[in-house]
Amino acid sequence: MKRAVQQTTRDLRRHNRSTLLSRLYLQGAASRQDLTRASGLSSATVSNVVGDLLADGVVAEGGLVESDGGRPSVLIEVRGAFGHVVGVDIGETHVQIGLFDFTLRTIATATCPVAGTSVDPEAVAELVIAGVDEVSAKVGLDPRDLLGVGVGVPGAVVADGRELVYAPTLGWTAVPLADMLRRGIEAPLFIDNCARTLGKAEMWRGGGRGAKRAVVALLGVGVGAAVTTAAGSFADATSTTSEWGHTVIEVGGRPCRCGSRGCLEAYVGAEAILEEYLALPESTPFEAGDTESRLAELVARADQPTAAEVLGRSAEYLGIGITNLVNMLAPDLVVLSGWAGAILGPAVLPRVRDTVRRHALAYLYGHARIELGRLGPEAVAMGAATLPVVQVLANGGSGRAHD
Repeated sequence: MKRAVQQTTRDLRRHNRSTLLSRLYLQGAASRQDLTRASGLSSATVSNVVGDLLADGVVAEGGLVESDGGRPSVLIEVRGAFGHVVGVDIGETHVQIGLFDFTLRTIATATCPVAGTSVDPEAVAELVIAGVDEVSAKVGLDPRDLLGVGVGVPGAVVADGRELVYAPTLGWTAVPLADMLRRGIEAPLFIDNCARTLGKAEMWRGGGRGAKRAVVALLGVGVGAAVTTAAGSFADATSTTSEWGHTVIEVGGRPCRCGSRGCLEAYVGAEAILEEYLALPESTPFEAGDTESRLAELVARADQPTAAEVLGRSAEYLGIGITNLVNMLAPDLVVLSGWAGAILGPAVLPRVRDTVRRHALAYLYGHARIELGRLGPEAVAMGAATLPVVQVLANGGSGRAHD
């Protein structure tokens, strides 16, 4: 009986710490009075919990704010220096590793092309392990001291204890990626779909902040989307993925690598856009050999008729795809993200918006904004880094994330 009471007390303490910490993490600095009002906890409980979090170095006092009729209140904020997390973006063209502080501020990055590895799982796992060591070494950090390592993959992750990865774009079927990575990573390890984790990062730190229901479109060689719903607590927020890139937008259209025809990805995926351009007799060969640099070259030629034609047509197809999302899901925000979204976005956004305006239901379009992602080139890696952060928040900031 005594043990059960102790367990209940520990659970309640962890719950209270998690409640206050997630409020500070997601909505920024707040006074003790603000935390009391937001959490529904008593002022004494809030004071005790904040005291514990201060003593553990999870939060810090960060200035004063005027209060009604009384002395200024002290603001409490999350300490970025509490610890470090690593996020890994495993993509079709590269593996990117980012080292972040606890508030997801970028500390160091490393990028490795995967073309030479033929996207072999073992070779990719070695790149990830080496990358984690590399970014840690840049700041003199022992990788074993990381709060955790999150990995985003372009596919489904079956959590049966081994985190088997099914990623058709990489040619992976039931790949035991977690087992491979644990050979060289001792920190807690988490693996999930990259579109879902990117959606979370955009809502927490990027273009989705302030939105109640956002669709984050991940544009790369493949195309995916995450539907993310905001909430006051990280535990209440949701992020789900969809095979948006394999919705058919043209009957009997271009063949898609999934085996179907007319899929959105076959028109707005990075390689599909480049292939369309090079198939035109008026096109000019690219100087670069990799997909990302070639796409940047195409955008740089936007004032040339052939490039403008391809980019305009791609924007129309992308706009049709977004129209379907708006009509089906009624989001208040659509964010164009991913590395291809960052390259294409400025060139195609006006045309995309116009296409959605013409085709979406007016009352739904009137409530939906279409914006570019704001997280920069390490967006997907940052999304993966939310995985260990969530675990630390769930644990109330008490030590490392549980594996």
